[in-house]
Amino acid sequence: MNEHDSERIAGLLEDDGYVAVADQADADVVVLNTCCIRENADNKLYGTLGWLKPWKEAGEDRQIVVAGCLAQKDRDLVRRKAPFVDVVLGTHNVHRAAELVGEARVNGPVTEILDEAVLDDHAMFPSALPARRETTYNAWVTIQIGCDNSCAFCIVPAVRGAEISRPFGDVVAEVARLAQDGVSEITLLGQNVNSYGRDLQLAARRGGDSDARVRPMFADLLSAVGAVDGIRRVRFTSPHPKDMRADTFAAMAQTAAVCEHLHYPLQSGSDRVLSAMHRGYTARRYLDRLAVGRAAVDDLAVSTDIIVGFPGETDDDFAATLDVAAAAEYDYAYTFVFSPRPGTEAAEMSDRFVEPSVAAERFQRLRVVVERSALAKHEARVGRVEEVLVEGPSKKDPAVLAGRTRQNKLVHFTPPHPVRAGAYTTVEITRAAPHHLVGQFVELLSEPQHKRRIAVHAG
Repeated sequence: MNEHDSERIAGLLEDDGYVAVADQADADVVVLNTCCIRENADNKLYGTLGWLKPWKEAGEDRQIVVAGCLAQKDRDLVRRKAPFVDVVLGTHNVHRAAELVGEARVNGPVTEILDEAVLDDHAMFPSALPARRETTYNAWVTIQIGCDNSCAFCIVPAVRGAEISRPFGDVVAEVARLAQDGVSEITLLGQNVNSYGRDLQLAARRGGDSDARVRPMFADLLSAVGAVDGIRRVRFTSPHPKDMRADTFAAMAQTAAVCEHLHYPLQSGSDRVLSAMHRGYTARRYLDRLAVGRAAVDDLAVSTDIIVGFPGETDDDFAATLDVAAAAEYDYAYTFVFSPRPGTEAAEMSDRFVEPSVAAERFQRLRVVVERSALAKHEARVGRVEEVLVEGPSKKDPAVLAGRTRQNKLVHFTPPHPVRAGAYTTVEITRAAPHHLVGQFVELLSEPQHKRRIAVHAG
């Protein structure tokens, strides 16, 4: 979601006449769009600002902008720590980025942090703003901002605000526009995507629509977006296990464009810890719904998030997490050692913090379990022919291409002739590793379809 906001900030600046440059030395404006999910983000921001100070002082009219979640959380602290920053803006006024840069150039440093989203569709939802995307074949589409959950470890509700769903028709219309431009893969974004539309239904009922059912509309949205002509792949992130419903799995199974991949955050396998986290489900309920999903969606790949060392986590709690991780047989997992975020409930549990050495040892044990199941899942794909969306050259060897399967698995292969990013190919899988697959090129299915729009000026 932060990367998507970065696209919008870049798009707004380009609309205002700025041009992206490859070398910082050629820049007039540097924007740092921040995250605050992890403690390291704070350290990286202030370390980078210290490194940028000589750059700013070396050139006339150079500007530094700090945006995003950390700016929203820290507010005036950013300016106190780095008074040379020109613009500080938060998560609710991304739409003002270019204007604030202009104001600061004329009037001096400015800090603008709003406490809630502006009730205007074009300002509220990043997808309604201009964008400068790094790729031409795929795009993120915001369907929801904010979060109504109260997970004890999470700072997001404090910096992103209450959950607000984007109008159904606006989402589908944007996807249709992207498809017309040649985008073939979209990812629907929200902090809790599978609760999408519940607030819209509630507002409709309050407005007098007695037929409005106060329920999530995410399954309907998946079906509608997947039916847009030209869209070949639909992904989404992130759903919440407590809101997973059979209709979402049915939509995934029945809509050809929706990819066979589910990111399904566990966080902990201990019911006691899940309760302390305020996650709203038990380990058994989590696994039962996962079983429903796998039964409904053929060849479903599953990834997850797991936190190790949540305050008060005991050896038995961690053993329960290992048990659930093994039973879930994840294709891959994002694993984290608990990091207290000021402003969250968990940060106040300092008397129950787990010793860093204990948390680190548990982290390594969890990694072994996760990588064992990931390797088994990958080895089971050897010999299969997979559809791969080409992303570009491998970082290690430009002669080798990297791409993604529908299950979001990274594949490396060497084509017999140049193949552009955005093309679809088939690849026979020949080798498996825990974090990627290796294959042999079989066939080019389609070339990229992106169309460039040329601005026409009258006069």
